[in-house]
Amino acid sequence: MAKLTLTTFLTLDGVMQAPGGPAEDPSGGFEYGGWLVPYADDGMAQFMTEVFDRVGAFLLGRRTYDIFAGYWPQVTDPADPIAGRLNTLPKYVASTTLADPRWAGTTVIDGENLQSEIVRVKDALPADRELQVHGSGMLAQWLLARDLVDEMNLLVFPVYLGAGRRLFPRGGLPTACELTASRTTAAGTAIHTYRRTGRASFGTF
Repeated sequence: MAKLTLTTFLTLDGVMQAPGGPAEDPSGGFEYGGWLVPYADDGMAQFMTEVFDRVGAFLLGRRTYDIFAGYWPQVTDPADPIAGRLNTLPKYVASTTLADPRWAGTTVIDGENLQSEIVRVKDALPADRELQVHGSGMLAQWLLARDLVDEMNLLVFPVYLGAGRRLFPRGGLPTACELTASRTTAAGTAIHTYRRTGRASFGTF
């Protein structure tokens, strides 16, 4: 069975909202879209290429899907490590409102069937491939609340905002993880890969 992985860009205070530009997600009056851009560097690009080299299929939330579908189909260079996979591999979108997806290879999954469909897709993929979630904040939180994320790639950028949607909201499940890989880019981005190990444990010093 393939594993489900989540790759997310975060500020130091855990904000994941609109990293790539102001228009991505201004909901809630968020004014700081594009906070990632000053820190994008070759180290970040290299890591993302490695991530996309492992993908077998994509699972995306509606907003992230719309952002991707508005850009990546126009990148037609087959050698592009990201576009080549996004444009050719299966894409599953968690949505109750998307009725007619125009991006080739897209399947819409409603909420009632999402968990069983995730299991089906993971079973169908080779064990060395990944069902990858990128961004997709609300979907990511839904998956984390149900222990469906096997591994997380957290790219933490050296900036904090004090506002915006965070990856880990109040009320999440107390969960323990192990660090499986770590690196830092020249721009100061800390990239950590964590594997879920079970419920968090507690003690006293």
